[in-house]
Amino acid sequence: MNQLQIRCVLILAILVGAVMKVTGQSAMPDVLIKNSLKEQLNFIEEHTKIYENYRAIREDMFQKLRGNVSDTLWAANSKIAGLNKTRSTLNHTIDSLSNTLESLKTSLEEITRTKNSISVIGLEVNKLTYNKIMWTILAGLVATLLFGFLVFKRNLSVIFNTKKEFQELKNEFEAYRKTSREAREKLTMDHFNELKKLRGG
Repeated sequence: MNQLQIRCVLILAILVGAVMKVTGQSAMPDVLIKNSLKEQLNFIEEHTKIYENYRAIREDMFQKLRGNVSDTLWAANSKIAGLNKTRSTLNHTIDSLSNTLESLKTSLEEITRTKNSISVIGLEVNKLTYNKIMWTILAGLVATLLFGFLVFKRNLSVIFNTKKEFQELKNEFEAYRKTSREAREKLTMDHFNELKKLRGG
């Protein structure tokens, strides 16, 4: 081999090495493309060297990591904004539901009050009080009716006894009148007979 051929082989070897080195450097690791931000930072920490308190990192990896951090922050901020919007909507819904609940409580209290009361002569009276009053009146009426029935029964018994006594008295009176008439007639006849004897005799 001559010197020219040796130079060509060396230049070719240097070019192949340089191309392989550039290709090796330019290939982005899958970790920085697919994995989470924490795993990417762990990868950078493990695969970079520290020199005099400085960490050496490839520019393309740094830019990729920076873009990933920005994307993650943007996604987190978007999620936070969405959550804040959802929270605001939920707070509005909660306020609306609280107002509706208060309204329903007021309506329920009104319905309960109306259900537990009754209108009597334009006055709202509690049903329990109304029931007590009505049962008291009913008990009074039943007691009055029972008392009236007992009085009526007693009066009926008195009337029956009076009628019986009256009938007995009437019968006695009729008997007395009959006896009295017969006695008077007898006395009249005796008197007439005596007069007749006195005249005839």
